[in-house]
Formats: sequence, structure tokens, C-alpha cells
Amino acid sequence: MGKLALAIQVAFQEMGVFPASTTQIPLDLNDPMPFSTAQTIENVKRNTALGRIASAPEGSLAAASEQTDLTTLQDELREALRKEIALHEVALHRETDGLVVSLQDFGFFDSGSATIKPDSLSALDRLASILAIRTYRLRIEGHTDNVPIHTSQMASNWDLSTARSTELVRILIVGHNFAPERLSAAGYAEYHPVASNLTVKGRAQNRRVDIVILSSRTAEANVPSLPAPDSTAKPSPLLP
Repeated sequence: MGKLALAIQVAFQEMGVFPASTTQIPLDLNDPMPFSTAQTIENVKRNTALGRIASAPEGSLAAASEQTDLTTLQDELREALRKEIALHEVALHRETDGLVVSLQDFGFFDSGSATIKPDSLSALDRLASILAIRTYRLRIEGHTDNVPIHTSQMASNWDLSTARSTELVRILIVGHNFAPERLSAAGYAEYHPVASNLTVKGRAQNRRVDIVILSSRTAEANVPSLPAPDSTAKPSPLLP
């Protein structure tokens, strides 16, 4: 269309309607602007508008890709832990933080103990082999029911929940070569139940260790920022 308009204006010049000048012919005699310049400006405006429509923010594309990968990971874990899921020893679900793998204590721990049952090590091996090839950060959470515990090994539910999460972190690092910076351990005792503690079934669901596979956004929000070292600080004198 631009070439056609230019050809028409050139033809009128040759007929003597317009004085001859250059091929950059003004489109508006009151506000002269060479045609090629006007066309360039219009193209820039159109391309900018199309860019706003067609281009998606990089962050949203990365988030969508991660959600797809988490869905794939969930399918892989569901297949690998199919037997344990059928026995209700393992449960998978999504939360805002990421993908959660719940290990019920009756399938993985003896009552009141933080030691992993030997029979459950095979399931942990399958779980770890899938998580090892990815780079997601993992938050290991210990949970209990609201029945107080007091034994020679565990003084409270806090001790039990923390000991179990820490033991699982140790197994992933020592037994499966997980990078320690990928892992964190937390003990919540009875204060984050997923079911009612008024029933036997509910209490059994609350006694668990959750492996929270953190999305990148959640992981970044939970990484503590370390203060810059103070180069002017002097070392404390050694006590005699």
C-alpha cells in the first residue's frame, strides 16, 4: 500500500499537479513529513503493539514450565510408589509451596522412634532416585498427633518430629549424595494437622513426615539472606 501511494503521488508530479522534489513526498502539505519516514513510524507503532500482544513475560513462561515439570514429577512418583500409595503409607498432593510427598509413620517408623524401618528403605531408594536428578530444594517436615510423648529417647512431640525430619535429611545426604544446601529440616509437632485428632484414623494421618518439593518462587522466598562480612570487625580476644 505504501508503494502504491508513492507511485500515485509521483504520477501526479509528472502531470505537473505537484512540484517535483524528491521521492520522499510529503503526505500532508500542512504538516510535511516524508512518506518513507511516516511509514517507518507507523511500522514501529504496529510492531510494538503486536509485541505487547504476542510476547509473554519470561517469568510467567518459566513458572508455566516449572508447573509442567512438577506435574510430570508427580506422575513419576505416583508410579514409583504405587504399592505404598495403595497401602496408604504414602500420599501425594499439591500445595501452594509445591509438591508434597507424605510418608505416614506406620509405614516408615516404629512408634515413638526416629529410626527408619528397614522394610521402607526400598521405597526411599525409589523416591530418592527420582528426586536426585532434579534440582528442587526440599523441606523435610516432621509432624505428630496431639498425644504427648515422653520416653527415654523423646521428651516431647517436638523432639520426635524434629528427630524424624533430621534423620531423613541425613539419609538423603549420606545414602543418596544429595547436596546439603538443597535440604532443610523442620519439626512441627502436633501443630499442623491434616485431619482431626479426635479419631484413630485422623491421628494416624497426622503422624507423618512430609517431603515438600519447593517451587523456585517458594525456595527463593525461604532462602535466608546472609549479611555481608564486616571487614572492619576485629576478632574477639581468646579467653585464657
